[in-house]
Amino acid sequence: MTDDVLYEVDGGIATITMNRPDVHNAFTRDTIFHLNEAIRDAREDDAVYAIVLTGAGDGFCSGADVRSMPDWTQMTKEDYAGYLWSVQNVVRQLRTTAKPTAAAVDGPAVGAGCDFALATDVRYLSPDALLREGFVRIGLIPGDGGGWLLPRLIGEAKAREYLLTGKDITPEDAVDLGLAVEVTDDPLGAAHGFAEEVRDLPATAVQHTKALIDSEQSYEDYSERAIEYQWLCVNDAEHHEAVAAFNEKRAPDFDREY
Repeated sequence: MTDDVLYEVDGGIATITMNRPDVHNAFTRDTIFHLNEAIRDAREDDAVYAIVLTGAGDGFCSGADVRSMPDWTQMTKEDYAGYLWSVQNVVRQLRTTAKPTAAAVDGPAVGAGCDFALATDVRYLSPDALLREGFVRIGLIPGDGGGWLLPRLIGEAKAREYLLTGKDITPEDAVDLGLAVEVTDDPLGAAHGFAEEVRDLPATAVQHTKALIDSEQSYEDYSERAIEYQWLCVNDAEHHEAVAAFNEKRAPDFDREY
């Protein structure tokens, strides 16, 4: 893709790597452009069944690279809105893709980098990882999504503590809070393990199960959507193959492109 964002598809899994390890993968405007491009490619590729987001070296993403940021005082509000929208769009794309996503966090995930991790379906952290919103400590608000994401993931009271103080969420606390699946010495391997597991299940069922997980909907809305989604599933060839494989005590053989 580009030097600062690496993109690889192997066995139906797209791995997107933020690749500026000398600055813990802090991003520039170009990085954000290419990161959005990589996520869009993974979303639109029919041969991709799961997406893994990670960072090179000993960091995930330390937020914006302040050395490359323009002088905001010389920008119009409209110009700044366009820049912030592009950062928010990384979160937007990760949140709305039908495909399962996982973050492998080895080192700091700070500011927008924290929000990129929170936007995925599941997170695997190394013992050296940390999650930090931290915006208030430099006189900013969590404009990239953290103030929306964190309360929905861990509850409003605890989210307020982290958002209003900007303090670190340790790997152990992340697991206790339900933000991370596990702490592991190999978060990338664990994230790929999750991706491989969901990749090998009927894709229509996986993607529509993900679409049903919506804390904003009422139960009646859920029920109506479930009828539509289940009808798609029961008429899906992979459902029929999965049932046949179960009855015949064998592994399913799906007609996949990879």
